[in-house]
Amino acid sequence: MRGAAQAFLASLSDEQEAMARYAFADEERFSWHYTPGMRGGLALADMDAEQRDRAFALVETGLSERGASTARGIIGLEPVLKALEEQAGRPGSERRRREHYWFSVFGDPADDAPWAWRVGGHHLCLHFTVVADALSVTPLFFGANPAQVPRGPEEGLRVLAAEEDLARDLLESLPSEQRERAVVSPDAPSDILTRNAVRAHIAAVPTGVEYVDLAPRSQQAFDVLLEHYLGRVRAAVSPDREPLTFAWAGSPEPGLGHYYALRGEEFLVEYDNTQNDANHIHTVWRDLRRDWGEDLLAAHYRHAHRTRPAAPTDT
Repeated sequence: MRGAAQAFLASLSDEQEAMARYAFADEERFSWHYTPGMRGGLALADMDAEQRDRAFALVETGLSERGASTARGIIGLEPVLKALEEQAGRPGSERRRREHYWFSVFGDPADDAPWAWRVGGHHLCLHFTVVADALSVTPLFFGANPAQVPRGPEEGLRVLAAEEDLARDLLESLPSEQRERAVVSPDAPSDILTRNAVRAHIAAVPTGVEYVDLAPRSQQAFDVLLEHYLGRVRAAVSPDREPLTFAWAGSPEPGLGHYYALRGEEFLVEYDNTQNDANHIHTVWRDLRRDWGEDLLAAHYRHAHRTRPAAPTDT
């Protein structure tokens, strides 16, 4: 990862590097958005082919092969969405571009000090923090609009199919009493509840049914769903299963708005599919201890007997 980051930076002109690089302590490191719009950093639109290759080579050091393929699929939905919006006569389609993803490096990957890198754009938010030889991979956001392409050359494509299908497998595996506990509301929220807060407010997320109370078949379905999220990256710390819960909101019927969460005291996966007539998915993976590398940084500064930098403020 260090080598890929250095290779990416080395490929940039002085002007490009000034756009891509930030100090590790810069508050920009805690900025993340999953809606369309400009980001800090250097956009794919401002890179040549070799630079883009090096940018994605960095992505592939953090994401697994499947995760990197999914990320490219999310980016590839932008021209699909543009075509659909143009056909529908909706304004704003010009902002849908696969080149509108911004790459940033915080600190110096050539030094022993902590450093980080970020990729941001519509429906794709990657944040990797490196402290010595340890790695933080959250927050991590994947989204898809459309969730299933309704027409055109890509008709039927579902970039985040498993995120929905595996959760339905888990819900359907539950006996009636546990299913009643798992379904916390007949109505799904309009988005993930934690949105893009710097500090995820996990207490606002429903809990539903406990993992420890599930039958082996349901625990296996839970594990498969959880491991699918963890498997987006090359190096994931698997949470303790015992405190985790599964909650569902909205309709269990395919094609209707629905939401679910895998939640612990510090760990969270959220999924929502309600927008655009339930054809627009948002998913996020958060970890209160590990987001932004906070646990790694705390240990690092304790070991180095240095003053720990101020924690990020939630904006």
